[in-house]
Order: sequence, then structure tokens, then C-alpha cells
Amino acid sequence: MNFESTQERSMIRSTAEAVAAEYGPEYWREKEENEEFAQGFWDELGEAGFHGLLVPEEYGGASMGMQDMGLAMETLCAEGCGMAGTWYLVLTAGMAAVGIRENGTEAQKEKYLTDIATGERNFCIGITEPEAGTNTLNVATRAEKDGDEYVLNGQKAWITFSDRADNMILVTRTTPLEEVDRGTDGISLFIVDMDTPGIDVSPISKHGMNYSKSCEVFLEDVRVPKEDLLGEEDEGWWALVDMLNPERIGFAAAGTGIGKLAANTAIEYANDREVFDAPIGSHQAVSFPITKAYARMETAALMREKAAWLYDQGEECGYETNVAKATAVEAGIEAVKQSMQAFGGWGYATEYDVERWWREINLTRLAPVSQQMAYNHIGQQLGFPKSY
Repeated sequence: MNFESTQERSMIRSTAEAVAAEYGPEYWREKEENEEFAQGFWDELGEAGFHGLLVPEEYGGASMGMQDMGLAMETLCAEGCGMAGTWYLVLTAGMAAVGIRENGTEAQKEKYLTDIATGERNFCIGITEPEAGTNTLNVATRAEKDGDEYVLNGQKAWITFSDRADNMILVTRTTPLEEVDRGTDGISLFIVDMDTPGIDVSPISKHGMNYSKSCEVFLEDVRVPKEDLLGEEDEGWWALVDMLNPERIGFAAAGTGIGKLAANTAIEYANDREVFDAPIGSHQAVSFPITKAYARMETAALMREKAAWLYDQGEECGYETNVAKATAVEAGIEAVKQSMQAFGGWGYATEYDVERWWREINLTRLAPVSQQMAYNHIGQQLGFPKSY
């Protein structure tokens, strides 16, 4: 790994800072309160080239990697966008772009990647189910072949952007779990047009990130042509893995990004707020908890860089992505918690935004993989027996 800041990375950072300056905390406070999709921000990400960072140049992208995407995400989050800095990039520009880039046919790449790069196409990712959750191998959504088509039936939950997405990458079973030798066999992915008859979307009322909807998606006799199969039939697990590691890297960037945003905001407040004739930041009871959390975030960010570097080299990186995600989330949560404490009662007021960042960062404990499952993966790599 080379820690020298290249011209490209400096440009990514400065561009992200400029975008975040335009779409800062007040903007996101309003979008959250109104439960309104931030179309202006989405379009600006396209203008800045961020939607196309992982898209090859021949399809209008920048042919960059997860190190670059992680930098863009963390900077957007830290400079004022909060979770939106990752939230608006991780599904389409991250997971969908990678999934189609690595596993799509030439026709699929030409159809979808060009539109992804410009921000003209929005994807959702249909993985989670009410009865499967973290155990993706237990998905019950079925795809049954019928001539030149597949018929899809099932239910998904917590599918972000599904109320407005153009397409969904849908995880299904083409062979039932009880009929395969390995749990990873029998899974297939499809690129589904969300306007296809038989798809019903119902938003879920939730705690935060209401500037986008997360929904239940019901599929009843949804017919898709065989050309919409992404990768090989029954071999979709490995295509899905290609998409999961970038998601974890993205959430690691969110953890440190939101944490740094809250910490920097609290540091500014602690320098201005005076109690007992001194800035509250001069008291170590205020400064040390934030400082310690910041040091942990800096360390976690380095692990994210390593995980992203390995991913970009085509190397195995499951251990590193889980370590990066788990440590970044814990450090970021502590940073936001201590930042809220520094504000005292005002930390509970919406006008200071830290309460919103507290709601946002707590999602990262639960998704895209829970902290418990991340530590299960890590522990297994360390030599502990498998616990799931």
C-alpha cells in the first residue's frame, strides 16, 4: 500500500468537500424532516462523477476502485452530509455497478453501466427477507424457469430506494435449499425492472434516513426474460459476494465519516461554549472522550484502506472488510455519543444535528452485517469454531 496522496485522490477529496459544502447539515435536516428524496444531491453526485467511480471507462465511468469510493464516501459524510454521503452511493454506484461490471453480459453492461455512471439509473438491492435476515442462504424468494422466462415469487424487506428505483438486483433461489449439496448452491441473481407487473412496494416507517424510503417488496408471478439473469443460474452466491465486500467497506466509511462530522462539530462548539469562565473544551472530561474516539476512527480508517486495497487487487478480503466495518462502527458510535454529551441538553435538539447523526450511525450496528455477525466472521478466521 502507498499512502502518498495522488492527484486523483486529492481531486476526489476536494470535489467531495465542495459537494458537502453545498449540501450540508441544514439541507439534510430539512430532507429528513420532510421525508423527501434529495434529488438535487443525487444529481450533483452524477455531475461530480461519483456515480461512475467504479464503472469502467468504456461505459462512461472513471475505472477507479473501492479505495477511491471509500475516500469519496467518508469525505462526503465527514464534511456535512452525514450518512447520506454513503447512503446515496453504496447501492447503485457501489453494489450494482460492481455486480454488473464483474458478472454481467456485454448487453447488460452496455444497458446499465452507462446510465449508472451518469446517475440516470437508480438501483435497489433485493437481499433481505423477513424470515432470512442475515442468513442469506435461507432466502425463500423463488425463480422458476418457464420457457424463455423466469417466474419470480417472494417477499423482501428493508429494500432501500425500492419505491423509486428503476431496477432491482434480486437474490432468489432457483434450486431449493434442501436439494443442494452446499448452502451456497442454488442461488441466482436477476436484474428486475421495477415497473414489471406483479411487484408491490410498501414503505416501512423507520427511525432515521427518511430522506429515502426502505420498503417491503412483494413479488407475485413476476415474469422476467432469461436475459435478465445476472451471472450463471444456481451460481449467484459468488456474484453476490462480489457486491457484499464493497457494501461493508462503504459502511466502514460511513462509520468514521459520521463520527468525524459529529466530533468536529462538537470540538467547534466546545471551543465557543463557556462555563465557569472557561471553554468547556479545556476540560479533559469533555475533550478526552472525543479525542480517544477520534484516534480509534483514524485507526479504523486505515483498516478500511487496507480492505479496499485488497479488494481492488482482486485479493481475498472478507476478514479485512469485517474488521474495518466492525471497528469503524464502534469508534464512530462512540464519537457521536461523546459529541452529543459535549453539547449537553442541546445535543438533544434537532437544530444542532448531532441527534440525527446519532440516529443515522446506529443503523451501521445492524447493517449491512450486524456487529455480532462481523465478529463471528472475524473469530472464525482467528481459529474459533463456527457459531452459525
